[in-house]
Amino acid sequence: MNNHEHHQASHHDHSEPDHRSSNGHEDHHDHHAHMITDFKKRFYVNTALSVPVLLFSQMIQGFFGLELSFPGMSYAAGGLATVIFIYGGWPFLKGLKDELSSGGPGMMTLIGIAISVAWIYSTAVVVGLDGKVFYWELVTLIDIMLLGHWLEMRSIMGASRALEKLAALMPSVAHKIEGENLSDVKIDTLKKGDIILVKPGEKAPADGKIIEGESELNESALTGESKPVAKSKGDEVIGGAINGDGSLKIEVTSSGADSYLNKVIKLVEEAQQTKSKTQNLADKAAGWLAYIALGVGVITFVAWAFFSSQNMDFALERMVTVMIITCPHALGLAIPLVVSISTALSAKNGLLIRNRTAFENSRKISTVVFDKTGTLTEGNFGVNRVTTLKGGISKNDLLKMAAAIEQNSEHPIARGIVAAAKKEKLELSEIKNFQAEKGKGVSGEINGDLYSIVSPGYLKEQGKDLPENAFTEAVETVVFVLKGEELIGFIALADQIRKESASAIKTLKDKGIKVLMATGDNEQTAKSVSDQLGLDGYYSQVLPHQKSELVEKLQSEGAFVAMTGDGVNDAPALAKANIGIAVGSGTDVAAETADIILTNSSPADIVNLILFGRATHRKMVQNLIWATGYNVVAIPLAAGILFNQGIMINPAVGAALMSLSTIICAANAQLLRFSLK
Repeated sequence: MNNHEHHQASHHDHSEPDHRSSNGHEDHHDHHAHMITDFKKRFYVNTALSVPVLLFSQMIQGFFGLELSFPGMSYAAGGLATVIFIYGGWPFLKGLKDELSSGGPGMMTLIGIAISVAWIYSTAVVVGLDGKVFYWELVTLIDIMLLGHWLEMRSIMGASRALEKLAALMPSVAHKIEGENLSDVKIDTLKKGDIILVKPGEKAPADGKIIEGESELNESALTGESKPVAKSKGDEVIGGAINGDGSLKIEVTSSGADSYLNKVIKLVEEAQQTKSKTQNLADKAAGWLAYIALGVGVITFVAWAFFSSQNMDFALERMVTVMIITCPHALGLAIPLVVSISTALSAKNGLLIRNRTAFENSRKISTVVFDKTGTLTEGNFGVNRVTTLKGGISKNDLLKMAAAIEQNSEHPIARGIVAAAKKEKLELSEIKNFQAEKGKGVSGEINGDLYSIVSPGYLKEQGKDLPENAFTEAVETVVFVLKGEELIGFIALADQIRKESASAIKTLKDKGIKVLMATGDNEQTAKSVSDQLGLDGYYSQVLPHQKSELVEKLQSEGAFVAMTGDGVNDAPALAKANIGIAVGSGTDVAAETADIILTNSSPADIVNLILFGRATHRKMVQNLIWATGYNVVAIPLAAGILFNQGIMINPAVGAALMSLSTIICAANAQLLRFSLK
């Protein structure tokens, strides 16, 4: 249905320069809303005008046992049908012209032919030609197609509503800090580097980084994360997130068109514009039916007119019946219904589909290549072990002292230690004389005593022996805690494997999909993660261009490859893969190279993606079969192939079959909702 008038207008609008402005989404939204209103109006007006046309039909009267007749009734029906044909049929007639001028027949051509033939033939009968009037078929066909267009656009609009609500999440003003002054400014005036204050209960007005304060932020509407997320100094904040009880000072990192929220909206708009190959298949099916309608119609006319005892009027009536009946109402709904439902369900479940073709092709995935850091793992250090080497000091005491010193550092190891202390709800002491020496460690005074957190290299420089039990795991990073010059303990940290990774890998393997990992980390770390997760293989110390080469090598061996990464050093491989999947929302590279973005950053969503992609494609094919299958029976019978046996389909039966086909397609599309929990 993608050649509809409203879609063509949408494509045109999206090519305009101002679409990339901050109000581009609003412009598109207004245009789409206008088109919905237009088709809704055409449907209601036409339906009202169709009632008397139906009542004037002898077949309808016979069906309901009515008798209605008055002088000029056929002309009244013809007049109303002509208004419906011109007003209601205009989008289809224009679509027919556009399709034929841009490469060949499709959906609009098929509909345009059917309604034009019905109107021309019926009008000819009214003014004197012997035959049957097809006005009731004409008006119901136009009504149903208008309804289909309206419902399709409304459902696509519905799929976007979650994002419109996101846009509404943004507050209108921000509390900007300039020196000692605090002033309220409009959010569209914020620039990168501005400092803003977010009070308890307020919404963050822009993307930024916390420079002071800590709180829990509700990001459920943005990322799908159901629980509030604890944030403190150095953490990123997404514009639109709802602040908890803490007060936060935030340095703006992006706002307006560059914000995470606007990137998400833009991605979904792109997804809705992307023309899928399966939709092409629907257009091709309609195009072939247009050829069939013309071809079989002509053959039917010639056969009855010149090779039978029937008169010319009968031959013409059979031809018209074939050409009308060949246009299945359901074909116009078969793919768009599935697309709109799958788009809405995907967004709701954390799958932002940037490329619909890639989504539909996800069913073909035979090999998934995972990046490690930030994809299979959390991408940040977590504390594995806390070991004390001096009596009288507990593990919590050691962690508490280390976290107190590290709270002033931005190093990933420091953040891991502080996060572990917060998790244990330890109260951190104030420190004095904090110092950091790159490559060696940090130090500070607690209650008059000097504590240092140092690297193994520093201990070796000082001639101190490393504890034998310090390095039991090759994947761990170990830091040592000194009180003065005395070694009192050590803390071992490692990049933590995501809790969803193991079950996601198992499910993929159960589905017959090969699972590999390509990481820039060392051999020991890569092997440890691979062993823990039961991967089919791994590649360590891989540079970005080598990941791309790996994908290419797998493809040359016949694999249909999905590359999954956090969207930074994985960009070349994401672009090279059959399907690029970005785990981690809001990254610039994801917007540029990935086909699909998992907003919840969960490997488990890759399983959902593949299973849902399979279910979506299955529904599309099923609907195409339902939409076109009845023609296999209806067209030969309409042509009169069994006329001598007393079997011949009439327009009423054809219309009933078309209606049944439409209902089945609509119901089948709705079943897709049960495919993704």
